[in-house]
Amino acid sequence: MENENSQVLSALPKRSELHLTRRLWHMMCGVFCVALHYIFDVEIKFWGYFSFAVAIFGFWLDFQRLKKPNLNEKLTKLFGPIMRRSEKLSFSGLPFYALGAGLTIFLFKEEIAVMSILYLVFADPIASIVGVYMGKDRLLPNKTLQGTVAAFVTCLLASLVFAWIIGLKSPNLIIFLFFGAIVGALSELLSAFNIDDNLTIPVVSGAVLSLLNLWLKVV
Repeated sequence: MENENSQVLSALPKRSELHLTRRLWHMMCGVFCVALHYIFDVEIKFWGYFSFAVAIFGFWLDFQRLKKPNLNEKLTKLFGPIMRRSEKLSFSGLPFYALGAGLTIFLFKEEIAVMSILYLVFADPIASIVGVYMGKDRLLPNKTLQGTVAAFVTCLLASLVFAWIIGLKSPNLIIFLFFGAIVGALSELLSAFNIDDNLTIPVVSGAVLSLLNLWLKVV
């Protein structure tokens, strides 16, 4: 049994590996919810409560599986394609992802909240992919210059497309989005200090974007 457990554990990808299935899952979940919000004109707070419900359930499930080895093995086999090796014996990223989205929705204006969540949805996985494939210049443990630049470009493009779709118009829009993208990229770096970036990216980005908006008055 111990040998079987070690085989299951070794089969799970490390954080430093490409793990495309997890990256795609990360993006698809966020895009799906944001799309539903705008297609069906669902009240943004509904998604906040939904996110909190998912977070609570996710934390409860993690507590249960970490206490019960048999349950942990079953769930690891079930969710193996989207799990990291480190999550086998610790909390998974899902409840933090949902908690970060929920907090952002309730703390900030809708446009800023969605923009910050889009940073999380796209910048985090794309920075990781670029870091694994092309990362050469180390900034911090597990963080490279190339990955951070990719995070900045991704945040900028995602926010530009979002601003165009919802019709944001302001003479200060480009300045707002440019500095917002810098904050999004920098907040992704915080995970190097053992802070879950599923929380830091949307919450830190939302806070700084809100401060920028007080000055630039874009949304």
